[in-house]
Amino acid sequence: MDNSFSHLEKAYEVCRVETQKWAKTFYLGTLLLPLEKRKAIWAIYVWCRRTDEIMDSIEASTKSKEELSDNLNEWEENTKNIFKGNIKSDLDAVLHNTLEKFPQSIDPYLDMIEGQRMDLNKFRYKNFSELKLYCYRVAGTVGLMTQNVMGIDSAYTSAPWSNKPDPSEAAIALGIANQLTNILRDVGEDRQRGRIYLPQDDIEKFNYSEHELLNGKINNQWRKLMDFQLTRARDWFQKSEDGIKWLSADARWPVWTSLRLYRGILDSIERLDYDVFNNRAFVRKSVKALEIPISFLISRIK
Repeated sequence: MDNSFSHLEKAYEVCRVETQKWAKTFYLGTLLLPLEKRKAIWAIYVWCRRTDEIMDSIEASTKSKEELSDNLNEWEENTKNIFKGNIKSDLDAVLHNTLEKFPQSIDPYLDMIEGQRMDLNKFRYKNFSELKLYCYRVAGTVGLMTQNVMGIDSAYTSAPWSNKPDPSEAAIALGIANQLTNILRDVGEDRQRGRIYLPQDDIEKFNYSEHELLNGKINNQWRKLMDFQLTRARDWFQKSEDGIKWLSADARWPVWTSLRLYRGILDSIERLDYDVFNNRAFVRKSVKALEIPISFLISRIK
């Protein structure tokens, strides 16, 4: 076996293990993809996780703002080099290999790094318009990174009557929906880092306060505020659904599975009576087992 090929396969395995460890729900969806697409998604996930860790790891919490900014600049330069074919590590190599198999623009990658820069200085969001930009940068970009891996069904592009659909909007919508779900699940953790992602005008609208949030107070105002946020996240999941029918046949089932499982976190938050200060919402294994065949059926009829 060629040594470089062996190193590449080992690096893909590192990506698989890391995805399985840190993104269990997402990982389950990737297992329904063909092998080459699966490996590409793992490689992209690990790049995204490395980007996120620059700001949100334990090590990052000990660094100054200047150090974090320098790290982001270095990571951006390294990413540009990967797109140019200048490889420094095995993990660089798997991403470059993925880009060769599934060509795409560097723009979403640079946008995601810009999202991490927002976390350097921005700890509050005045309204949803501000939050939407953040959600696009740190998660909507993932939809753009992965859409060429998923592929488009030729029936939607080759037919004479086709209007050549662009799935980008739906891909971005799914990323935003996922990030809104993360924010609602992680309210308790984020407040400990001094961050409040819930829009300030929404907090005021429901007669809740930042002080109450930082102290983890659960009352009727909090429940109404969270119910409003969950409805918004579900609306973004709904916006993403229309684009799934454009995907290649082998990608529809895993995308439906990932969407439905991640949306299930919102149901879990409701079952916790919106107590995300003392609990972490997750999808139970029994629900996951049920959702896989349901998603398969939906992928065949929608």
